Amino acid sequence: MTGKTIDGKAFAGDVRAQVAEHVERLKKDHGITPGLAVVLVGEDPASEVYVAAKHKQTVEVGMASFEHKLPADVSEEDLFALIDQLNEDPTVHGILCQFPVPDHLNERRVVARIDPNKDVDGLSVVNAGLLASGEKGLVSCTPLGCLMLLRDQVGNMSGMDAVVVGRSNLFGKPMAQLLLGENCTVTIAHSRTKDLADVCRKADILVAAVGRAEMVKGEWVKPGATVIDVGITRIPHPDKPGKTKLLGDVEFATAAENAAAITPVPGGVGPMTIACLLANTVTACCRAHGLEEPTGLTV
Repeated sequence: MTGKTIDGKAFAGDVRAQVAEHVERLKKDHGITPGLAVVLVGEDPASEVYVAAKHKQTVEVGMASFEHKLPADVSEEDLFALIDQLNEDPTVHGILCQFPVPDHLNERRVVARIDPNKDVDGLSVVNAGLLASGEKGLVSCTPLGCLMLLRDQVGNMSGMDAVVVGRSNLFGKPMAQLLLGENCTVTIAHSRTKDLADVCRKADILVAAVGRAEMVKGEWVKPGATVIDVGITRIPHPDKPGKTKLLGDVEFATAAENAAAITPVPGGVGPMTIACLLANTVTACCRAHGLEEPTGLTV
C-alpha cells in the first residue's frame, strides 16, 4: 500500500487564504496594512524568479510589497544604509535580503543588520536564540512550513521519535527545535552519523534536508512513518533532452511504500516557504502594534 502524498501546494494555498483574512481584518479594524520589503542585490536569475514570486503573492494577500534592487557592486555601507532605513520605516513590518549575495558581502553581517522584530526569514542569532530558549521570536520559514504540514498530518506528536537529517543553521537546527517544542524525542543526523540508515529506521517522523538527491532510501523508512523531504536537486531529465528534473533527498517511490504519508518534490515543502514568509510578516505586524497574533500561523 502506497502512503498518502502530502499536497504542500494546496496546504500553502490554505495558509495564504488565512493570511489574507488577517490582512483584511487588520485593514478594516485598525487601518493597518502589513508591509514586506525584499532587497535583491545583483542579477542572479534564480533569485529574480523567487523575488518576483514573493512580490506576486504578497500583493495577492493584500499586503504592501516594497522591492529594492541594488547593483551587484553595491557597498556594504550602502546596503546597510538601506536596511537601516527599512528598520525605521513603520510601514515595513518584514524585511528580507534575498540570498545569495555577491562575494564581497557577508550574509551573516547582512542578517545581523536587520531588526530581529522584522527578520521574517527568522535567520538572526536573536531569533535562533529565542527559538532555542522556547521564547517567542520569528521562525525560519521552511522549518515553520514543515511543522504546519506535520501538525496537519500527524496531529499530536508528543512522545514520537523524530529524526532530522541535516544540521544547517538555516533548516536542520531550527527544525529540531520546533520538533522538541512538540515534545518529540529528536535526533539530528548528518554526514558523519554512524549507521545513518538504522537511525532513520527508528523515526516516526523523518525530515530529510541534506541536498543530496535520493540519499534516503525507501528501506530506511519505518513502516507508518511520516516523511518530510526538504531537499531539491536539479538533474538533466532522463527522457527529455535539454530539460531538467527535480529530485528530493528521499527516494520517493520506494519510501512511499513504507511511509504513511510523504511530501513529494516538487509540490511538497517548497510552496510552504513563501506562505510562511507572508504569515511571519502578519505576525510581526501584529506584534509591532500590540495586537493579538493570528492563531495557527506561528508557534
